[in-house]
Amino acid sequence: MGVRLLITGGTIDKVYDQSNGELTFEATHFPEMLLRARTEVEITSEILLLKDSLDMIDSDRALILKHCLECEENRILITHGTDTMCETAKLLGEGDFNKTIVLFGAMVPYAVNNSDALFNFGCALGSVQLLDPGVYVAMNGRVLPWGDVQKNRDLGVFQPLSP
Repeated sequence: MGVRLLITGGTIDKVYDQSNGELTFEATHFPEMLLRARTEVEITSEILLLKDSLDMIDSDRALILKHCLECEENRILITHGTDTMCETAKLLGEGDFNKTIVLFGAMVPYAVNNSDALFNFGCALGSVQLLDPGVYVAMNGRVLPWGDVQKNRDLGVFQPLSP
């Protein structure tokens, strides 16, 4: 069975709007990213949201949870903004279902030079195929379980809670 990719937005899918100098959403970059990744893995993608995670509300997280529960795949990737990724991972981690779920995103938008988007996607895709059921965050070359992950805003990386 393949992998389900749930697209929810976050920096990974933002683009620079030259008219106002802000990062905004137009469409997901995943069709291009999948081509560039040259993956042989069967991936079914689904756009749930294109939202900054700071703008996510409980009903957005409930929608993500619902899709994780209802999709037929047991291996799920979720794009997510980095600011509240750990909150969503916690909600999913406390759920009672037997699937492997990996959340990932980017600190720099895919559309910007030197983005970490493809690297984090590749790390997440490899991990979701190998990990035992549970919920994980894949960022910066690390894959951490939902209960032992935090975003270090000062360093701009994800790291374990425990040393």
